[in-house]
Order: sequence, then structure tokens, then C-alpha cells
Amino acid sequence: MEWQRNKFGSSLAALALAGFVLAASPAVGEDAASPGADRLATSVDPPILRVCADPNNLPFSNEDEEGFENKLADLVADELGATIEYTWWAERRGFLRNTLNAGACDVVMGTPPIDFLTPTQAYYNSTYVFVSRAEDAIDVATLTDPKLRDLTIGVHLIGDDGANTPAVHVLGEQEIVDNVVGYSIYGNYDEDSPPSRLVKDVAAGEIDIAVVWGPLAGFYAKHSETKLTVTPLEETVRLLPLVFQFPIGMGVRKDDHVLKDRLNAVIAKKHKAIEDLLDAYGIPRV
Repeated sequence: MEWQRNKFGSSLAALALAGFVLAASPAVGEDAASPGADRLATSVDPPILRVCADPNNLPFSNEDEEGFENKLADLVADELGATIEYTWWAERRGFLRNTLNAGACDVVMGTPPIDFLTPTQAYYNSTYVFVSRAEDAIDVATLTDPKLRDLTIGVHLIGDDGANTPAVHVLGEQEIVDNVVGYSIYGNYDEDSPPSRLVKDVAAGEIDIAVVWGPLAGFYAKHSETKLTVTPLEETVRLLPLVFQFPIGMGVRKDDHVLKDRLNAVIAKKHKAIEDLLDAYGIPRV
């Protein structure tokens, strides 16, 4: 399926790059069951915050709990007086069905507002960005800049069903095709955080520039030995219905309003701590 594709064009693909629920793009929300609400309130003492997460998807999460969503879960659990229990599942096909909506866990730490769960208020808003080597001094901020015709451009691809990132559609409409290099968002899961290869290839000089979801780009640029320039896309409103900016919150099952309210209270109370956490991981916001 394609999430609200008629309204938002390639929104589904855009969100996939964030490394959250929609990296499971073809099947997010299928067979979505809702096995009861407010497990936190009825669990053992101390209560358990059961988190659905990908074990290999930095900067978002990994099984060593090094991602910013892992640190956010720690912050939330501490505020709620809870301990954390993870259900690990690759954020690919069937992620929500096999985790949140199967009752195996109770919260996804990073999700856009989609129909198959109940989202909290957003704790950040981010955007697609350009990434290039600082030494190349590539001055590009829009997807319609003529300079892109002379650059090797890396983009993430989602699959063979047309659900590709919005940048792919914009470049294709301009017949910028031959100099575009596609990278599967799924990649080789035996490798560390496979979507990161796109940014790493910019640093290695394999491609000149890439169009990348902001949190992924910002984190790997921050940790790159090669200095990288991260430039948020500009003039994207005129590209509607394609969408390049998204609010990100936490997600619970559709009937778990009590937990949603508790998480919203934490987001409001810990706003500064969350902002500091996002800054520490180089997450660009808009």
C-alpha cells in the first residue's frame, strides 16, 4: 500500500528514510489489531514501558541502545518511573503488524501521524536535506537548481511499486535521470545501519551530492571524518503535493489514549531535554 499517496505523492517514501515505522513501507498497518489499551498502568511494579524498535537503524535505534530514540525511551521511562523492555524488529514489511498492533510492545518512539496508530504530539519536525563534501563547495539548495544536471546525485529508493522518495519524482520530472544513483533504503541488513551507505558514499567521493532525510544525514555528517555540508531543501512548498517536511512524534495503538496522554505530558515537560538530545545527534529541525 502507499500511505495517502493521492494527497501527498511520495510521502510514504519520505517517511521511510526517517527510519521509523514507515521503513516498512509496502505493508505498514496491514492486519492492524488493537489488543487492549494502557498496559503501562496495569503492568508490574515498577511498570514496564514496552518499546518497538529496529535493532540496526542508527541514528534512530539499535540493539546496543545507542540511537536517539533509545535515549528518548530512557528519558520517558525515567519520567514515568518505568523500566524498558524492547521488542526488536527490522522496520520493513510488517513492522507495525508484528510489533505494536500484535500487542508485543506499546510504543514506537518515532512516527509521523499515520492512520494505523495514535500519534502523540510531535517532538520534532525535520526535512529532507542535501549532503555534499564541504571541500567541493556545492551551492545547491533546491531540487530545481540547474547545477544538479552536472552532478552525480544519490537518492534512496524504496521499491519497485513506484513508492520512491519525493526527490526522485522531482528529478525525474526534469529528466534528470542518467546522473542519479539509487540506493535501496533497505540495503544489506547484515551491514551496520544500511540506509547510512548513501551518506557514507558522499563522504568517500563516490557521488557528488545526495538528497537524504534530515536525521539520517545530520547524524552521519556529524560523525564523518570527511567534513560534510548539510543543506535543508528550500522552496519545497511549490512542489506540492510532494511533501519534504514531516512532524515526528511517538505512536501507540489506536485505543491507548491514556498512554498517549502520558507521553504527551512527558514531551511537554521534557521539551528542553529532548531538544538537547536531538542537538547531540545532529538532527536538523524546521
